[in-house]
Amino acid sequence: MSIIHRTTLKPTKLELLAEWLPKQPWYQGSGAPDLAKAGGFRLDDPAGEVGLEFMAATDTSGPEPVTYHVPMAYRGAPLEGAPDDALIGTVEHGVLGKRWVYDGAKDPVLVRELTALLKGEVPAHAQSVDGELDPTVHARATVDDVRPEIVRVLAAGSTVPDDALGEVTAEWEAEDGRRVRGVFVVVRAG
Repeated sequence: MSIIHRTTLKPTKLELLAEWLPKQPWYQGSGAPDLAKAGGFRLDDPAGEVGLEFMAATDTSGPEPVTYHVPMAYRGAPLEGAPDDALIGTVEHGVLGKRWVYDGAKDPVLVRELTALLKGEVPAHAQSVDGELDPTVHARATVDDVRPEIVRVLAAGSTVPDDALGEVTAEWEAEDGRRVRGVFVVVRAG
C-alpha cells in the first residue's frame, strides 16, 4: 500500500499542472489556468516504487469552469525510454526528495494498474487517506484485452460512448460544492 506523506511539495501539484496544462492539445483555456483540486483517487504500485494518482482539477480562469483529469505517476528517477512529452515536471518532496512527475497515460506502471482496476483485480484507493479504499470509483470492462483511454476533460453526468467496452467513473466536487460523477476512463478493444 502506498504511503501518503504529510509534507511539502515544491512546486505544488497544482503549480506544476498550471505550467503543463496550457501546452496540452485538450486544454480549453486561453491563458494561465487558475486551478483547484476537485477530487480523484489513487492506485497502488505493487512494487511500491511509483506513486499513482488520478487527479481532477478545476480551472476557473475562463468564462466557465473546466475540470481536467490528469493521471500522474511520481517516480524517484527519470522513466527510461519515456516519450519526450511524457514528463509533466519535477518536484521536491519534503520526505522523498526529487520526484519526476509523468503524465500517467504515458507511464507503463500506471497503465498496467489501471488495466488491473478495470479487470477487477485491484481496488481504487482514497486520494488523500492512507489505507482507505474509494468506494465512489466504479470500474468495469467487458473484455479481457483492454485499452484504457483517459478522458481529459470531465463532464458531470457524462455517459460512456456506445462503442466503449467498459469505463471508470468517479466523483469530484463541482464548482458549486456539489459532488458529481462522470467518466474518467473509457475502454476500447486492445
